[in-house]
Amino acid sequence: MSQPLASMTGYARATGAVPGASFACEVKSVNGRGLDIRLRLAPGLDALESDIRQLVGKMVSRGSVTFNLSVERDGAGGDLLINRQALATVLAALEDLKGKVEATAPSLDGILGLKGVLEQRDRPMSTGAEETLIAAILDAASQALVDLVLARRQEGNQIATILLDRLDQIEALVSQAEQHPARSRDVILARLREQVAAIADDITIPEERLAQEALLLATKADIREELDRLVAHIANARQLIRGGGAVGRRLDFLAQEFNREANTLCSKSNAVELTAIGLDLKAAIDQLREQVQNIE
Repeated sequence: MSQPLASMTGYARATGAVPGASFACEVKSVNGRGLDIRLRLAPGLDALESDIRQLVGKMVSRGSVTFNLSVERDGAGGDLLINRQALATVLAALEDLKGKVEATAPSLDGILGLKGVLEQRDRPMSTGAEETLIAAILDAASQALVDLVLARRQEGNQIATILLDRLDQIEALVSQAEQHPARSRDVILARLREQVAAIADDITIPEERLAQEALLLATKADIREELDRLVAHIANARQLIRGGGAVGRRLDFLAQEFNREANTLCSKSNAVELTAIGLDLKAAIDQLREQVQNIE
């Protein structure tokens, strides 16, 4: 069974609580060339980094993913400790400034009020309670990632509809180019006769020579190969979109190939109308590629 097409952008949140603490897991993703995982974990839970990275890697294959974990422990602020290293730094600075700056000496409560001198630490949980908390956090992280994947797929479905619509536009323009009369050798021969006649009425060029020149011009202006490749690219792109999964890179490569064929078509064009079709093709392809950039 094929997988749905997924966007690289999404957001999800899961919360939970155990005796002694409550927590929240937030995860969001945006476009990225590969898989970039950034974690912001609550203090004291850095050991979860490896487990959470593995969970993200199993659920997401591409995108810039940010995972935030916040924890509120019951009885927070139970212990108030002096950071002696920070205090020593402050006292040394005061001693160094003595006699250099005319100012009232700071009070004790002023020194203790400086950021970093006093640290508030939660009372540690028992080993069993900490293990329960970690297990609950990993469960919530898994649920948040499931919800993130769902959000990415919902947006992916919307993008898939847009992509298929753009491919229909491209297909219609390819059909117009296919049927344009300017590609005909007879049309080129008639235009060549008109150009020769416009140069000088008294110049006579054998009909056989004109036919040869018309054939040469028609060969140079032949866009058969470009049209065939565009048709093949359209079929391939539709197959990738309907197959779903992590096909963003392959679709992006195809969009580049689309653009290359459209450029060649414009360069070979021998009629204003055909050039206009080529320019419309390039515009539709640009719109296609803009949406492809969002696909996982």
